[in-house]
Amino acid sequence: MLSVAEVGRLFDDDTRKAIASGLCVTCRAAKLLCGKPRCPILVKYDSMMRTQPLIDDTSLDGSSPPGVFVGRFGYPKVFVGPLIPPVHGDTEVLDTPETWIGRSLDEIVGFRSQLVRGMHRTHVLDVDGGGKIVDLTRELALSTAATDVEAQFARKPRGRLVLDEDVQPFGPSAPIKRFDLGGYRVDPKLDRAYSDTDLRAKPAVVGLYRDGVAVSKIQRAFSVGAFGLGKNRRFVPTRWSITAVDDTIGKELRERVKASPLINDVRVFEAIGFDDRFLVVFLPRPWRYELIEAWYPNTLWNPLGRETVMFGDHEGYEGRSDYASIGGCYYAARLAVAEALEREHRQAAAVILRETHPGYLMPVGVWNVREHVREALRRPPRRFSTLRQALEYLTTRLDIPMDRWIKTSEVLKHVLFQRALDDFGWDG
Repeated sequence: MLSVAEVGRLFDDDTRKAIASGLCVTCRAAKLLCGKPRCPILVKYDSMMRTQPLIDDTSLDGSSPPGVFVGRFGYPKVFVGPLIPPVHGDTEVLDTPETWIGRSLDEIVGFRSQLVRGMHRTHVLDVDGGGKIVDLTRELALSTAATDVEAQFARKPRGRLVLDEDVQPFGPSAPIKRFDLGGYRVDPKLDRAYSDTDLRAKPAVVGLYRDGVAVSKIQRAFSVGAFGLGKNRRFVPTRWSITAVDDTIGKELRERVKASPLINDVRVFEAIGFDDRFLVVFLPRPWRYELIEAWYPNTLWNPLGRETVMFGDHEGYEGRSDYASIGGCYYAARLAVAEALEREHRQAAAVILRETHPGYLMPVGVWNVREHVREALRRPPRRFSTLRQALEYLTTRLDIPMDRWIKTSEVLKHVLFQRALDDFGWDG
């Protein structure tokens, strides 16, 4: 595989300027801020990651994890269909990011590249009247375990690994003519939510989370229009469904956290994966939340930079009304933070410092942020009596000087330089 530095030499002058200015770190292929119809960075990665087709035929049978994918291009007419590997057995790990912590980037890319995507064009409103392929795609999304699938494609699947900042990678794709499911069992919890056409999407999502259904399974069912009032149900592109579910659960947890007492010390949690460092700081203050990212030169979105690019998003006690510029990572990490605080029945202000080093070569989806922050918050924290002490410790865990993090952070500046009422002995 080429290094990110070698990939950088393939870009045109305009793209080089966009990368050097930090525009690509802000955009990350989601907004196409450079004005090009496709992200030049991902286009170059596409060309690098082309492989021989996993199957040299128009037919395929294998055990789907289960996995489905709903595209976004051409909305409201989008491609929906199954994700099928050319192997049988227990393949659930291929589409369950909650189990991927500790695996290498090569492992994840390796088993995700096995998933062949079947593509069937349908209108997002044709959830119930879209035909057999649509119906079976929904059944597959509601399945509780790996399910045998036989598929017939209109042509041989083309061999390339699809990369996206928000969505897990997957392999070759082709228009699907038909597919059939072997014996399968629908998850009873998902099925109850799907069958209740008077239940709105938000309580359905929150209720399933409370019942212990994995976030990735809720996101999958959400994408195939399994929730909400019957007349309002629609397919939701996978990219959007991931953030919608993270946001919905995160908001619900946040409001419960705000009713809890404050923690009584400063805590620092840590996790590292894919040359990506996550330092999570909990402060004994009312709910505030912030995610700051630092992308080193020769990393995915900063392949040509000479300096580290830093930026972040935050919210105060009342949350935020606009979409975070940092994208789906913001909501994925917020879910993990609120989840940990609710588990302890405590409230805090939280700052996540993400330092991304050159080993982070390609996008693998926002699950990376959600699950690594979760992993950090499952571990015992370092505890401090003051924020200053915590910052001194952070200087030993992060390569970027703390003054740069503080300069970028709204929450750290607020706590450091605006004295709370408690500091004056006010007890309410």
